[in-house]
Amino acid sequence: MNAKGKNIVVTGGGNGVGRELVLQLLQKGATVFAADINEEALKETVKKAKNNSRLFIYVVDISDLEAVFDFARKVIEEHGKVDGVINNAGIIQPFIHLNELEMDRIDRVMNINFYGTLYMVKAFLPYLLKRPEAHIVNVSSMGGYLPVPGQSIYGASKAAVKILTEGLSSELKNTNVDVSVVIPGGIATDIKKNSNIEYKVTSESKKADMLLTPQKAAELIIRAMEKKKLRTYIGKDCKVMNFLYRMNSRLAMNMINKVMSSSEH
Repeated sequence: MNAKGKNIVVTGGGNGVGRELVLQLLQKGATVFAADINEEALKETVKKAKNNSRLFIYVVDISDLEAVFDFARKVIEEHGKVDGVINNAGIIQPFIHLNELEMDRIDRVMNINFYGTLYMVKAFLPYLLKRPEAHIVNVSSMGGYLPVPGQSIYGASKAAVKILTEGLSSELKNTNVDVSVVIPGGIATDIKKNSNIEYKVTSESKKADMLLTPQKAAELIIRAMEKKKLRTYIGKDCKVMNFLYRMNSRLAMNMINKVMSSSEH
């Protein structure tokens, strides 16, 4: 789906990849409805967009079912239509094993990453089905297919997003709505800080050259939508590990274990 002239919702629009998605979609001629739980971050996105008249911001907790459905109704009431939804918002868990992870942390990760995506799809899909052309993009993760020690719940939430998206694609096969799942590797964003997790890794890390920039990640996510790709792997690390995992899953798991055990989080 070409972005020009379309009305597109972006979650997590207050920072990182979400902000870049907003800015690039505006450049392509879309009207964008940016949702985020952080109002100040959304206002900063507005500044970055130079107060573009095609940008509208909404403070929304996507883990709140009623709030998401109210958001969808409000967007339709105020703007008449929605042509696309990019479910980008997400958090990670603390880098600890499942046995040490508190249930409130588990619930938070699942509620935002999986249920937040599910709520957005459920809330907006009836409106998307009324459009001549529409698209849903759900952002999963490399952790959704490759087990990462200390990120098992995060990985489970993103694996659920992947299967949800692919199942939805099958269900919508004979409709006007296309569906994409984007599977990124590491991206140089503040996701750890935004997830309330202490960390020490910096952009000068020796692994930084393997990371996608938020700008490049947003470009590739939009390209997946434009080309109507069902599944897209983005980032050098993601593509390499996907290949290795397909060839020899045990080898790939051992490699990621070594990387994680040698890294500061």
